[in-house]
Amino acid sequence: MRLVEKFSGSPDLRAERRGDRVVVALDCDDDADELVLSTDDAEQLRDSLTDALTARESFVNTAGVRRPDGSYVVERRGADSAGNRKVFESFDALRRRCRRLPETFTAEDLSATGLTAGRRHMVLWHLVEHPAFPVALASRQPLTAEKTAGDDAGRSTRQDGEKTATGVAEP
Repeated sequence: MRLVEKFSGSPDLRAERRGDRVVVALDCDDDADELVLSTDDAEQLRDSLTDALTARESFVNTAGVRRPDGSYVVERRGADSAGNRKVFESFDALRRRCRRLPETFTAEDLSATGLTAGRRHMVLWHLVEHPAFPVALASRQPLTAEKTAGDDAGRSTRQDGEKTATGVAEP
């Protein structure tokens, strides 16, 4: 059974109970696959999906946390005080904020979006480090980033196709 493959459109996902089983169905491009699970296995899948959707992603300078309520938190890696984090309504809210920034921007440009003090630098670093944002580090002094060519999903499409841990493309 194929559970993962490339397809051109968004899949149609559904889950339903059939007796003492749970059926998870994935329909894509006129092809359907079903996975029949016991209740225990379905609960384990639900817990795994919840963990994946609310996972913490750590980078060199920052971390991102997707909360169960849908909000997204950018925090300075290793810091535990509220002054070292910024909560966004959602990951998409941060993505929209990034789209509104100029092609080349500094931490100061993030002031216009309501960020203050060190949080501006933290969010700029997060945009550089996170692979979902087409942003690269242009300069450390002053801290400056620039947008790179991105695909429709907002991912960077550099020559090597990857961001490094520091967000700087390496040869």
